[in-house]
Amino acid sequence: MPTKILMPALSPTMTEGNLAKWLVKEGDTVESGDVIAEIETDKATMEVEAVDEGKVAKIIVAEGTEGVPVNELIAILLEEDEDESALEGFEASNDSAAPSAPAQDEEKSQNSSDKKADDDQKAASVPAAPQTSSGKRIFASPLARRMAEQAGLDLSTITGSGPRGRIVKADIEAAQSGKTAATPAATQETAQDKTPSASAAAPATAGGSAASGPDAKQLADSYGMEYEEIPNNNMRKVVAKRLLESKQTVPHFYLTVELQIDKLLKTRSEINKKADGAFKVSVNDFFIKAVATALQSYPAANVSWTDNAILQYKHSDISVAVATPNGLITPIIKKAETKGLRTISEEMKDLATRARAGKLKPEEFQGGSFSVSNLGMFGVQEFDAIINPPQSCILAVGAGTKKPYVDGDDEIQIGTFVQCTLSVDHRSVDGAVGAEYLQHLKRYIEDPLEMLV
Repeated sequence: MPTKILMPALSPTMTEGNLAKWLVKEGDTVESGDVIAEIETDKATMEVEAVDEGKVAKIIVAEGTEGVPVNELIAILLEEDEDESALEGFEASNDSAAPSAPAQDEEKSQNSSDKKADDDQKAASVPAAPQTSSGKRIFASPLARRMAEQAGLDLSTITGSGPRGRIVKADIEAAQSGKTAATPAATQETAQDKTPSASAAAPATAGGSAASGPDAKQLADSYGMEYEEIPNNNMRKVVAKRLLESKQTVPHFYLTVELQIDKLLKTRSEINKKADGAFKVSVNDFFIKAVATALQSYPAANVSWTDNAILQYKHSDISVAVATPNGLITPIIKKAETKGLRTISEEMKDLATRARAGKLKPEEFQGGSFSVSNLGMFGVQEFDAIINPPQSCILAVGAGTKKPYVDGDDEIQIGTFVQCTLSVDHRSVDGAVGAEYLQHLKRYIEDPLEMLV
């Protein structure tokens, strides 16, 4: 009997994926364990292995297809003693699993009707555009209308170059360049002229809600702004969705502390000097180690919120924010409290390299009990980070800056200081717990030998 190859669930949160590439073609023979395809998930591009042996009889979903639901049929394998005649009854038995062509056409037709109805409803709420004497409507952006009025130009004599023949700023400028002495109209701008039109200013969302704010594309088109559309990949869509959910559903609370890192910098310099090129630890490696160690000395911050109970983790699994060409990802240094700076440094370099190449395994970026986001290398001195659910905390680390301070002997000295902001889920980590945790962190950062012994 033919074997189904289904879209696999490569992570617990995956509901769909992009079939990026087939590594086999119809007629190829595969064995169990052979890599047959590459699937793009919300975080990485993963290789898919065959779980059975046989011949690839038919590829159902073409490579490059986006949004393929988990468990959808993507290909069919034939066993060694089967020929293509076995596909006839097999495919017929699977017809009910997918919509028939007429049903799909009917759905598309219905969607088109719904879209047309939505468009008609939107059009009805927009004031009618001016018309020429022949009754033909003139489509122009608000800015173009204002410029034409000021220059004394007749819009009916101008051909628009914008979407659907809309007259935009560039068209007015072109018309003005052909006039020798255009006299501005005598009328003055009103307050209404300075505001976007009703159609441009009104929030335009798919569900008719104002929750997501004005539609940027609609505004850009209305004002004749030039732009390039860069399609959102699956990873960016998922990150955007989760960040929005985090800000909407998690009660963020922020605590900022200033940490002196002169001893840390000195210790780092001595370690790297003794390493003699064998390895090189960074300031960020020290922060990962300090964050993990502080969670062990004060575990009340190493938690997650659930409706029934607060989960307190036994180990410090530190998620570290890494920027990639496809978006933000947070690979994890697991049990960081048990690892030395050299191990943390080497693991972090490896994880960051594979993260940027989209080669991380799901278990390497999913989970974690606490996150660290460091923008100090970009010169950012202070920022607030968004919590990565279901975690309860994320530490935002800024750049080190030199400034004068008064020491214990009332002497003015110059020191290097870093601003760190802890974002906490106030349901599981209240202000007092967050402040206490920062005191533990401060001790390890300002005297790093304490966490190295």
